[in-house]
Amino acid sequence: MVDEQKLVKDCLKGKPAAQRELYEQHAEYMLGVCYRYTKATADAEDVLQEGFVRVFTYLHQFKAEGDLGAWIRRIMVNTALNYLKKNARYQTDLSFNDIGLHPVSDDNPDMRMNAREIAEIIRQLPTGYQTIFNLHAIEGYTHVEIGKMLGIKEGTSRSQYARARALLISWIEKENNPKKTELYARP
Repeated sequence: MVDEQKLVKDCLKGKPAAQRELYEQHAEYMLGVCYRYTKATADAEDVLQEGFVRVFTYLHQFKAEGDLGAWIRRIMVNTALNYLKKNARYQTDLSFNDIGLHPVSDDNPDMRMNAREIAEIIRQLPTGYQTIFNLHAIEGYTHVEIGKMLGIKEGTSRSQYARARALLISWIEKENNPKKTELYARP
């Protein structure tokens, strides 16, 4: 593995081999980050490419005191949020109103799912719920930070997160307990 500081310095000097190395070290993980915010692989790949353009554009601002991967991840998250805001396909889904929301629950489901299954369930959330859930539960942003990032009130972020969590819990419970779902589905 290449020394991170040397790699950054070589990238800043415009060395293609260093830039390729940086991309290859982080692209797979960052594609996963981008995929959490989009509904299609092609969209995630677009976000990844745009994100790496920003990484190389602003690499001179990276402070070697922190982790390069975390710095890149923050750029990818911001790039994904900008993509959602700009892309007409996501505009209607990226609303933060309280119309037709599900009741909030603090129940915890009995978990019998692997990480991939959980990630796929999260991706089925409406875009607004998915975005706030990812920012808070996965990325670790506070509701105050999320509110500033998305231009919404802190309370709206909290409400959307709670509703996303409740919806996920109900879906996971149905996934883990199909007989329970069948009982409720009968007339």
